[in-house]
Amino acid sequence: MKKSIYTVAHDFRIEFYDVDSMQVAWHGNYVKYLELGRCALLDEIGYGYAAMSESGYLWPIVDMKIKYIQPLRFGQNVRVEASLLEYENRLRIGFEIYDKAGGELATTAVTTQMAVDARTGESQFVAPKCFIDRVSALLEENPS
Repeated sequence: MKKSIYTVAHDFRIEFYDVDSMQVAWHGNYVKYLELGRCALLDEIGYGYAAMSESGYLWPIVDMKIKYIQPLRFGQNVRVEASLLEYENRLRIGFEIYDKAGGELATTAVTTQMAVDARTGESQFVAPKCFIDRVSALLEENPS
């Protein structure tokens, strides 16, 4: 995965309603797990969904890649780490999901989002200044 600009972690448990009859998390639920990490990252940036909406931009996912390495099982405590990979033209977030007890890597993923003007529906090929400013402020507060 490309070098991370900034990373946040979110811990959660695999719940019964997310598993199949073999008590393994259904593959479609991984998108929800990535969303937990994405929300934690966007909140840290100060650009969660409320702020995003107020800014007048939508950020649809235009590409998603997931690699399933080990299954996640009912009752398992896991950690999703969401890493900001790119933000100036598009929003690319890398994800790693780990078993909390043993630290084994279970899943990797990358999503790409593109800003769209909510009023006109036009794609933005450069990230809006309001978003870049928030990322810049976060990076100034947390130099690596």
